[in-house]
Amino acid sequence: MEIERVQDISSSSLRTEAIPLEFIRSEKEQPAITTFRGPTPAIPVVDLSDPDEESVARAVVKASEEWGIFQVVNHGIPTELIKRLQEVGRTFFELPSSEKESVAKPVDAKDIEGYGTKLQKEVEGKKAWVDHLFHRIWPPSCVNYSFWPKNPPEYREVNEEYALHVKKLSETLLGILSEGLGLRREALREGLGGDLAEFMMKINYYPPCPRPDLALGVPAHTDLSGITLLVPNEVPGLQVFKDDHWFDAEYIPSAVIVHIGDQILRLSNGRYKNVLHRTTVDKDRTRMSWPVFLEPHREMVVGPLPELISDGNLPKYKPFAFKDYSYRKLNKLPLD
Repeated sequence: MEIERVQDISSSSLRTEAIPLEFIRSEKEQPAITTFRGPTPAIPVVDLSDPDEESVARAVVKASEEWGIFQVVNHGIPTELIKRLQEVGRTFFELPSSEKESVAKPVDAKDIEGYGTKLQKEVEGKKAWVDHLFHRIWPPSCVNYSFWPKNPPEYREVNEEYALHVKKLSETLLGILSEGLGLRREALREGLGGDLAEFMMKINYYPPCPRPDLALGVPAHTDLSGITLLVPNEVPGLQVFKDDHWFDAEYIPSAVIVHIGDQILRLSNGRYKNVLHRTTVDKDRTRMSWPVFLEPHREMVVGPLPELISDGNLPKYKPFAFKDYSYRKLNKLPLD
């Protein structure tokens, strides 16, 4: 069974200037109607090179409590490496369909790795205007190179180098967030599984859409992960829900956007927010983004950290093995 890719639908839709019905959102979701057009608050930006470490820590903790999202600059990932990561990803998506399909997610697979289109079960049967590629990049024991593109030839080298940098940045941020809870620096990293936690790369490819006022690249959601570290290309699209409004996120070249995901919300017993966000699309340009999801391994049970629980602070969330949590969330089943 051949799956229709959004990249191909985009090509035919741009000729007719119309999009298939299943991509047209209801009025309560359409970006033209729901995006806030007044003065927008800026998502916090944290300079990790600031020598005042206490000030950096306060800013990271405050952003995680109030927003669940922030951008970091001077984060230690070389700008040149980010450019190379984006170049090899873009090159892959510009390959002929037959080459992309060689790393496609098998139709009957329970895992999400591979090139694909449909991911979430949507209540109204709507589709998102995006194709994607998933593959784990760390630890080496869980990497399956059969889902890594062979073309361009430098794809593997670039992603392996990026994995080391993104792992280091995640450890820095988790350490700050742990201490912000009054815990040991390793507490949240261990709560996500320590050395067994997995880093999942995703490339989102949002081709031009003739009706960006009606469609969404990704509908409103919070991330399943502990934290997500994302670099976008220069085409805007990320929107954040705060104070009952959808706001556009500012694009800062070479910044890494940090999302607090569901597992940190749960480990922190609600102290840190999981950010509700979505992606819009562009009429003329292709938007791309490279999120890396730091996730517990499948069997890891995640719930509020015991050190945070007391008579005055009862657990707000039920512990779940990550595989069960993921299954329930993706299939819109109750979680607590």
